[in-house]
Amino acid sequence: MANDSNDNDKNKPRGMKKGLANYGDQGFSLFLRKAFIKGAGFTDNALDRPVIGIANTGSGFNPCHGNAPQLIEAVKRGVMLAGGLPVDFPTISIHESFSTPTSMYLRNLMSMDTEEMVRAQPMDAVVLIGGCDKTVPAQLMGAASANIPAIQLITGSMLTGAHRGERVGACTDCRRYWGKFRADEIDGEEIAAVNNQLVASVGTCSVMGTASTMACIAEALGMTVPGGASPPAVTADRIRVAEQTGAQAVQMALDGLTIDKILTPASFENAMRVLLAIGGSTNGIIHLTAIAGRLGIDIDLAGLDRMGRETPVLLDLKPSGQHYMEDFHHAGGMATLLRELKPLLRLEAMTVSGRTLGEEIDRYDAPFEQDVVRKFADPIYPQGGIAVLRGNLAPGGAIIKQSAAHPKLMEHEGRAVVFENSEDMANRIDSDDLDVTADDILVLKNIGPKGAPGMPEAGYIPIPKKLARAGVKDIVRISDGRMSGTAFGTIVLHVTPEAAIGGPLAYVQTGDRIRLSVANREISLQVTDEELARRAAAQPVIPPTAERGYRKLFLQSVTQADQGVDFDFLRAVRTTGKAPE
Repeated sequence: MANDSNDNDKNKPRGMKKGLANYGDQGFSLFLRKAFIKGAGFTDNALDRPVIGIANTGSGFNPCHGNAPQLIEAVKRGVMLAGGLPVDFPTISIHESFSTPTSMYLRNLMSMDTEEMVRAQPMDAVVLIGGCDKTVPAQLMGAASANIPAIQLITGSMLTGAHRGERVGACTDCRRYWGKFRADEIDGEEIAAVNNQLVASVGTCSVMGTASTMACIAEALGMTVPGGASPPAVTADRIRVAEQTGAQAVQMALDGLTIDKILTPASFENAMRVLLAIGGSTNGIIHLTAIAGRLGIDIDLAGLDRMGRETPVLLDLKPSGQHYMEDFHHAGGMATLLRELKPLLRLEAMTVSGRTLGEEIDRYDAPFEQDVVRKFADPIYPQGGIAVLRGNLAPGGAIIKQSAAHPKLMEHEGRAVVFENSEDMANRIDSDDLDVTADDILVLKNIGPKGAPGMPEAGYIPIPKKLARAGVKDIVRISDGRMSGTAFGTIVLHVTPEAAIGGPLAYVQTGDRIRLSVANREISLQVTDEELARRAAAQPVIPPTAERGYRKLFLQSVTQADQGVDFDFLRAVRTTGKAPE
């Protein structure tokens, strides 16, 4: 049977013969296509080679992808050196700071764009160039649905800057300095000065935010060449990775190494281990869930939490630690981390190299002394960075980044101070009349997938100004939204079901008591079920709708956080497995 399958694969159309436009005459379709591409100066010899598509996400609105032109040229060089024909094509590009209402709102659209352009255009393999937060998951989601040979190329992190002798980098330091400004600890002149230093070059955030998290996850999934996660954007290392990526794409096309052979339950389990060990962004679990869902693989949050109890945080990177991505790269990058995690990894998982993860780890250079990746016996945090909470406030689960939370607040009961939505919060958070103390718990509703819409990173609720001026640096905060991976604090996120569809969060009132126990994985509202039912009957929730366009599609189709905030019609029709198994 295997030989029959291989013979059938060899007989399938390849290169420029693949996916012909339908004119009712296949011979004419190919004749017409070759005529047009020859108009671009190609010869028959070039057109007979494997075609490698290169998804170009360069954009003037995306500084994180500012090195895309150089990467594309290096990929093309690698493709041609390996005997392929490179063809770049544009797709949607999303930047976190340049997308309204939030980049998450557009992630699924970018995934659809990626999938349909990969399906529609003749390519034997595709190189996905992504970096900023939602671009890598969008590309992996789209490629998983298209299921051709695919390989991820990360744009790379920015360099760090310096402010008054202190090393700084986006965006953990952005939030730290902004907090100082809100607390009147620094003035307008200094906040303007630090603004010039936080982003020292093109590239993604230099800390373990969502972009760096997804870079590490992509390598852990086996979707990048070895060492593809950590080189900064403006280094020769990054350009060499791009050339290697182009060459490997040709080999994957020749071998028929499709993405479903790489993205398996074992590879997702490895990615979950890495997410926990790097103190990665809480966004990472939503993106992993969405990518896995395209292949019919369920991510088990209870399993993630079990893994977290035995997987310590080993990477000393902001916001959970002190270092930056370029330090991680100098410390050996993912090779150093994966070597340390090896006893917990699924070594049989396949990678884009055609070798298993275990085989790749055995090929790594010898370890050397460094202080960025800790030894397993000497972690920076004893458990994984993310814990999964449940209770009557979050029947479908909630998330806390425990490695970036205040230890004294992780076991806490307090009075709820409720904001109904982002506008309500903006209008009252800085008021001196706000009835709030440091022992209270801030609750923000209606910033979930449907509520905002798009589940913005507004879960990083600012410290009320009256408390910030008094020196308060952290307070328990709860919402159905997300927060940036660069953020820190005792913040409960992804409360599911969200308020906008009638989840229990919708009925929390100021003055209610809430209990948070990270040790017991509990988030509970101290209100009886009968009282919640009474409140729901008195003021039923009407989910938001839209009259037309993408917003209508989004509100009709988007799933909750525990399903990856993907569109329900994009998930695989059948469940094929779960991770961890």
